[in-house]
Amino acid sequence: MALTPDYDSDPERFRLAGRVTRKYLIGARSLHDHVASKLLDAGVSRVLDIGCGEGALSDALPAPAPFALAGVDASATLLRAHPGPRVRADAARLPFRDATFDAAVAVNMLYHLDDPALALREARRVLVPGGLLLASAICRNDSPELAPVWRPGATPFDAEEAPDRVCEVFGEVEVERWDAPLITLPDRAAVRDYLIARHVPRAEAAEAAAQVRAPLPVTKRGCLVLARR
Repeated sequence: MALTPDYDSDPERFRLAGRVTRKYLIGARSLHDHVASKLLDAGVSRVLDIGCGEGALSDALPAPAPFALAGVDASATLLRAHPGPRVRADAARLPFRDATFDAAVAVNMLYHLDDPALALREARRVLVPGGLLLASAICRNDSPELAPVWRPGATPFDAEEAPDRVCEVFGEVEVERWDAPLITLPDRAAVRDYLIARHVPRAEAAEAAAQVRAPLPVTKRGCLVLARR
């Protein structure tokens, strides 16, 4: 089941998720940093950030940006804080002509869609021949240390199935996976915030955090799928 976005009704939850990741990440390299590095290595000149939010990918790039980056998101609230060119639109109906971009990025957003294939086909359409897609997904058994109090629900675009979903549209994929303790939550307040960022209601998150012994290393599991048009 797709996870209904709440970015307009509760943008602070989205912002909390970003703060928790930045503050408690082990090491300095985030997923957006990694994606930015991939784009730089690919030598692209025009990139579409699908589900751009408030511009995390833009923030991960050196200044001045080495390529033109356009963002698209369904949330008007988040787009107002995006620093660069952006447009409000549905990922399944992108308002761009065929073969407009050298690369398209979808970082942890396709799980929001009931049918991710529609967005994947649109991403392929707006890519030039040989254009690069980078799409990330989270595993259904992510954050196993919190399993006694919380488990992520299945979505239409989990890491277990994401490579096959992309392959159905693009024909061939490369997959990078991660499975490591990448975040350490130092206290119960941090555990509470981590759970809130994952759509656990605030009162339930506080109650669950009280049952957890901190500091708590948290194993992150997911994948980045790369494909060419």
